[in-house]
Amino acid sequence: MDLALLDSRLVIALVSTGLGAFLMFLIQMIVNKRGLFTYVVRHNKVGMSTDDAVFGSVRVTWNNSLIRNLYLSIIELNNESQKDYENVVVKVFTDDTNLLSERSELVGTTRAPTWTSEFSNRLAVEPEAQPTQEQTSLYYSQREYLLPTMNRGQVLRLAYLNAARTEQQPTLWMDIVHKGVKTQLRVPHNVFMGVSQPYAAVVGSALGLWVISAVVLLVDTVWVASVICMIYGLAVMVPGALCIKSWHWLRDLLGG
Repeated sequence: MDLALLDSRLVIALVSTGLGAFLMFLIQMIVNKRGLFTYVVRHNKVGMSTDDAVFGSVRVTWNNSLIRNLYLSIIELNNESQKDYENVVVKVFTDDTNLLSERSELVGTTRAPTWTSEFSNRLAVEPEAQPTQEQTSLYYSQREYLLPTMNRGQVLRLAYLNAARTEQQPTLWMDIVHKGVKTQLRVPHNVFMGVSQPYAAVVGSALGLWVISAVVLLVDTVWVASVICMIYGLAVMVPGALCIKSWHWLRDLLGG
């Protein structure tokens, strides 16, 4: 038997086994990765009470009470993990604004989340009775929802009309205590091709190192190399976004 042929078959077998083991390890890492819920908060000022001695005054009121600054704040919670979760309790809270009316939805569905039974019971008011000071304080500062299901890639959108207690922009926070889930607040960024612009720019710049290396090795004409590098620099976010979307596609494929 040809020893060279035997050696080549052995190398192929070893390489195939190694690639298979690596792929299985990668799949297990993706599948078993701890769940990640991320959320972003956006604030838009929609009303402001002002006094002008010449042109008059503007008044924004809630139940006949003056509101200095009225905001519409939107929270979007995204399940970025490769797992579906059941009976997820989501708590929203603040200490510098009064939560007034609200609107909630699970994006892409006809369902809207409901308050947890415990939270509803704490705010329950008897007919013809008035809410207590504790109930009023609770309603202005917190909300607590029960999500029967939160599938992978699912987005929960919560919108609150709220009255800031100070002249500063209000702050809203989200808390989720659920087995195997980690929650992170993220700074909202502009989106390019469905991904964060800064993220796309960073990944595209990293890929640019390989492009520049290839141009230096393969292109002899200086002006041609310069034009290629300039074009890549102008469109750096395109390959970055495509790379990120490809990784997400592969992750979803391997994670089921």
